[in-house]
Amino acid sequence: MTRTSDDPAPGPDGAAAAIGLGHADSPEALRTRVAGLLERSRARSTALTDAVDEADLVAQHSPLMSPLVWDLAHIGSQEELWLVRDVGGREPLRPEIDGLYDAFRHSRASRIGLPLLGPADTRAYVAEVREKALDALGRSPLRGRRLEHEAFAFGMIVQHEQQHDETMLATHQLRTGAPVLHAEAPPAPPAPLAARTGPREVLVPAGAFTQGTSGEPWALDNERPAHTVELPAYWIDVHPVTNGEYAEFVAAGGYEDARWWSEAGWAHRREEGLVAPRFWARDGGTGEWWRRRFGVVERVPADEPVVHVCFHEAAAYARWSGKRLPTEAEWEKAARFDPASGRSRRYPWGDEEPTPRHANLGQRHLRPAAVGAYPEGASPLGVEQLIGDVWEWCDSGWHPYPGFEAFPYEEYSAVFFGGDYKVLRGGSFGTDESAIRTTFRNWDHPIRRQIFAGFRCARDAAPGDTERVI
Repeated sequence: MTRTSDDPAPGPDGAAAAIGLGHADSPEALRTRVAGLLERSRARSTALTDAVDEADLVAQHSPLMSPLVWDLAHIGSQEELWLVRDVGGREPLRPEIDGLYDAFRHSRASRIGLPLLGPADTRAYVAEVREKALDALGRSPLRGRRLEHEAFAFGMIVQHEQQHDETMLATHQLRTGAPVLHAEAPPAPPAPLAARTGPREVLVPAGAFTQGTSGEPWALDNERPAHTVELPAYWIDVHPVTNGEYAEFVAAGGYEDARWWSEAGWAHRREEGLVAPRFWARDGGTGEWWRRRFGVVERVPADEPVVHVCFHEAAAYARWSGKRLPTEAEWEKAARFDPASGRSRRYPWGDEEPTPRHANLGQRHLRPAAVGAYPEGASPLGVEQLIGDVWEWCDSGWHPYPGFEAFPYEEYSAVFFGGDYKVLRGGSFGTDESAIRTTFRNWDHPIRRQIFAGFRCARDAAPGDTERVI
C-alpha cells in the first residue's frame, strides 16, 4: 500500500475524509467504530458456525472448500498474528497451531487431514484472541506507525473475517443438507419499483478516469495506488445478465456450440460436462429449470442475476449475445466515474456507505435481488447493481497496478499475480459492506462456480456512438 503520510488529504479518488474513518475521526471515535465492526463480523462468524452440528463443522463438504472449523480457527489465527502479536506486542497464545492454519502450507483439499482444533477448542481460542485484540485496540494510538495508522490493521482483520464468512456461506451452499442460517426465513429482497422500460445499456464516454485509490484508509495493497487510465468509448449493460436471459442461451444450444467458447472454455465445458449454471436442474416433465439454494429447491427466478457461472460460461454467453465481458478498467469506470465532475466516486451512488436502499449485501436476503431493485444505487452513468447481488467476472487477468507495493505481506496479493486468474468486481449478496467498494478487487480461477459470481456484458462503441446522448 502507498499511504505514508500521517494526515494525507483526500486523493483524486475522493475517498479519505468522507467515509467516517481515519483522520476524520478522533482516536476514541475510531476505536468505537472499529469495535463495532469487529463485533459484527464475529456475530456473523458465530451464526455461520452455530448453524450446524459438530459433525458438519469438522466435515469437508467439497474439496474446493475447507472444513468450517478450519475457517473459524484461521480467522482467529490471523487476528492473533496481526492484532495480538504485532499491534498488541504479546507473546503467541498457541504457537504450535500456527502451521495448521497457514493457508499457504496446506491446500483446501488437504486440510481435512490435519490435526485441527475441535469445535469447542476453536471457539475458546477465537474468543481469547478477540479479548486480547480488543485490549490492543484500546492501547493503540491508531496513528503514526503505518500498520496502525487510521486503524489499518484492524480494518484488514475486519475485512479478512468477512471474506471468510462469505467463503463459509459458499460452503453452506455446497452442503447436501438443508442448513438453517436464520431462525426464520430471511426477508425477500426488494422488488423493482417498475417494469424494465429504460435502456438496456449505456454509453461510457471516451477519456481518462482515476482507477484505484490512494486515499481509502482500509484499501488493500492491490487497490493501490490511484492512477489514470484512458479508455475508448464503450457500451455496458445497465443490469447484470439475468437467469431468464441466460436460460435463452441454454435453450439455443449454447453449451453445445463451440463457436461461443474459447479453446480453454470449450475444453473445460466438455471435461466437466457443463450444461447449465451450477445448482440448476431441469424438471423432466415440464422442462422448467429449478435450482437448489441453501437447501431449498425452487424454480429459477427469471428476473434475478444469474449466479454460480464460471468465467468461461460468462464469456460464452457474451459472445453468443454479440457482446463481450467488460475489462476490469471498464467495469470500474462505469461504476464510479462522474462525467459532470470528472471525479471517481467511492461507490456508484457517491461516498456514503452502503445502506439497504443502495445494494444487496451482508447475506440479509440469501439471494440476489431482481434487476432494477436498487435504483438508488445507480452510478452517474445510470448503471445499476454494480455493488452486491453477484460478483461480476471481468475479462482481465490478475495483475498489479503501476506503482504497486506489497503491504503488509506479500501473500495477500503479490504471490497470485499472473497465472490464469480472472478478476471479479462488485461483491455479492454474501459480501459485507465493510469488505466492498468500487476499488475492491477479487480474483479466482476461470473455472470456479461455487462462488456467488455472475456477470454483465459490454461492447465496443462505433465511431458515431460517441455523439449520442446517454
